Amino acid sequence: MWGISMLRRLSGAAGLFAVLLLGLAAEPAGATDISFYYPVAVGGPITKIIDGMVADFEKANPDIKVQAIYTGTYQDTIAKALTAVKGGTPPQLAVLLSTDMFTLIDEKAIIPFDDALSSDDQKWLAGFYPAFMANSQTGGKTWGIPFQRSTIVMFWNKEAFKEAGLDPEHAPQNWDELTRDAKKLTKRDASGNVTQWGLEIPTSGFPYWLFQALTTQNDAMLMNSAGTETYLDKPGVVEALQYLVDLAHKDQAMPEGVIDWGTTPKDFFERKTAIMWTTTGNLTNVKSNAKFDFGVAMLPEKKRRGSPTGGGNFYIFAKTSPAEREAALKLVRFMTTPERTAEWGIKTGYVATRPDAWDTPAMKDYVASFPAAAVARDQLPFAVAEFSTHDNQRVTKALNDGLQAALTLAKTPEQALSDAQREADRLLKPYR
Repeated sequence: MWGISMLRRLSGAAGLFAVLLLGLAAEPAGATDISFYYPVAVGGPITKIIDGMVADFEKANPDIKVQAIYTGTYQDTIAKALTAVKGGTPPQLAVLLSTDMFTLIDEKAIIPFDDALSSDDQKWLAGFYPAFMANSQTGGKTWGIPFQRSTIVMFWNKEAFKEAGLDPEHAPQNWDELTRDAKKLTKRDASGNVTQWGLEIPTSGFPYWLFQALTTQNDAMLMNSAGTETYLDKPGVVEALQYLVDLAHKDQAMPEGVIDWGTTPKDFFERKTAIMWTTTGNLTNVKSNAKFDFGVAMLPEKKRRGSPTGGGNFYIFAKTSPAEREAALKLVRFMTTPERTAEWGIKTGYVATRPDAWDTPAMKDYVASFPAAAVARDQLPFAVAEFSTHDNQRVTKALNDGLQAALTLAKTPEQALSDAQREADRLLKPYR
């Protein structure tokens, strides 16, 4: 081993040779290098958590070097990944939306995990919650492994409830209660300006996702499991959109127009809204930043309870050598052990994706001290697969455009969804 004092004495070619030797020594002979793209869609120190987990993996696997690359939002990440695929230099591994599965398959960008798994891996694969696997499997194969997964949950400010004469321990359990409470919680000053909204359901960022919660509660499905058909103009879907529009324009309990996904938690912290719907992935963010007593609950029901699952899966890319594929799978398995899954859930608020993670001492202690952490898990039996189709980005855009047209009163809910369905039919025709 070269000491620092010795290196300082070396000069010229000898010094350069020593530095080269140090560089070679830093990476074991035959080491496998992989790159790993990941997004961030919630508040909190996600990049530091990922970097820490990768560093721990490298310590346990010194023959594998991982370049963990933060690639922005989910939308940024899928764009960068597909650009890299077309350029011939894709990452070996990425976390992308579970709903990107059909697009990645159509682009021949990824391989099914079945191609990389040994018989010993089957028990591990069978250990994830079925609700999360609904957006991870198709055609009898597993294309994604659940990682930063979520459901939508409802946060409420208990102090605001008490001030409004509502029971601070009782979250709205159905649509009628949600409307009633949101109206009571909306506060206006002497000039009639709103100082606190009763409710914010984000309508930007992932508007289709929040809307799908309402359609699920109204017992209406948006698509088939094969990703080849959508049902956007069905009566139950139209009724759900009418309810969302009415919350703002008729009941005046929610801001009109578009409600920003990214700033909704901040509005909650700053008491600009008393109730918000957002991903459980924001749980740790809220726990760290809300300076008041708050509650977390399952979403209210209409005909049934329900929420779509959401968030990202691990995907292994097709242009990988056998050694890279093995290294990528090792990293995925490392980050989804019960202990690591529990750690990830505790530090971020995402739902621990395996039942055995909830049996770890760390998770049991965490839930005992913070019962709200279990709400999203308990909602999984009522969860449905997130809206996902072939040509997913363009089909989802058609739905999002329809939602925006209705929320801004440019179109009626019926007309907006009829137009969205017509566009979805056109886009999906080649896949039927």
